[in-house]
Amino acid sequence: MENKPQIDLLAANIKLLVLDVDGILSDGKLYFANSGEEIKAFYTMDGLGLKMLMQAGIEVALITGRKSEIVEIRASNLGIRHVFQGSDEKLDILDALLEKLDLDYARVAYAGDDLPDLACIKKVQLGITVPNGHFLLKESADAVTTREGGHGAVREICDWILQAQGKFDDAVKPYL
Repeated sequence: MENKPQIDLLAANIKLLVLDVDGILSDGKLYFANSGEEIKAFYTMDGLGLKMLMQAGIEVALITGRKSEIVEIRASNLGIRHVFQGSDEKLDILDALLEKLDLDYARVAYAGDDLPDLACIKKVQLGITVPNGHFLLKESADAVTTREGGHGAVREICDWILQAQGKFDDAVKPYL
């Protein structure tokens, strides 16, 4: 992760990781079958990272401008309870979620790759983007992953937060 100074200190206080879907949890490409069905690919290592993060007591939410049944399925498979689709008003959704969870921006990390994510990235304690993210997000984000969205960026974020909070060793212990 390409960090600006003091990033590990910011990650140490995170209680909620919010992710965009297209370009972060997936590679951002839209695949359509001849039937019109939308198809997305998800990186399995990202999924395990999210499960470990949630097991360590950190909430995860998805906020995406597109609406897709496959996102609901993937979130359900991973145990992600906070899924918001079909709105570009991401900051309003984030505000409502923080009120529901009784959290403030100082406890939130947000990962996004394009302009609809910019307001959230600027507002939260820890804004993150990916190497192929829009240049304005890279300028505003606190950190840029080394991996691209849909190719391990989310796992990188999860491992990094767990390490910053001293929870990584316990998270991987069941696999040793």
